[in-house]
Amino acid sequence: MRNFNSILVTGGAGFIGSHVVRRLLRNRPDARIVNLDALTYAGNLENLRDVEENPNYAFVNGDIQDKDLIAQLFSEHGFEAVVHLADESHVDRSIENPMAFLETNILGTATLLNAAKNAWAEAEGDRCFYHISTDEVYGSLGAEGLFTEDTPYDPRSPYSSSKASSDHLVRAWHHTYGLPVVISNCSNNYGASQFPDK
Repeated sequence: MRNFNSILVTGGAGFIGSHVVRRLLRNRPDARIVNLDALTYAGNLENLRDVEENPNYAFVNGDIQDKDLIAQLFSEHGFEAVVHLADESHVDRSIENPMAFLETNILGTATLLNAAKNAWAEAEGDRCFYHISTDEVYGSLGAEGLFTEDTPYDPRSPYSSSKASSDHLVRAWHHTYGLPVVISNCSNNYGASQFPDK
């Protein structure tokens, strides 16, 4: 994350998030890394036991929908960048409980975007809101084929629909308010600390 000195990672106790936190601490040893995670079913602080004593790392147990908490964290830490990984991310769970996915993935993302917009309105220097999404926003593939960044959105589940919505919100905050954003749509990830149902 370039030369940012204070970075908020949401969902940093999850599979991908814990690797991001660890990498940031390794590659940006002078930066302050704050991990905000609600510790729902996929969040696990055991993923970060090896860095929990690092003086440049802080864990906050909280929800990305909590606008007062988010505003307080931006004020206290002066975040220059956000790496937004927090989401509800399992298709089968989204079918069983779609509202949780809409609340976290859509309203939670909007809460973060608005906090960044407000905090960075008068800020000098570079800022970045990095939103990690999914390739599932593009729909489903058969035995062959591929997606590109130009593939039209075609979500097929409450999960992918909520992620598509959050992608559109990120773009809207960029075009409407000039918020500096990056979106990546990753596909299947594998590795240590992966949640068993994946």
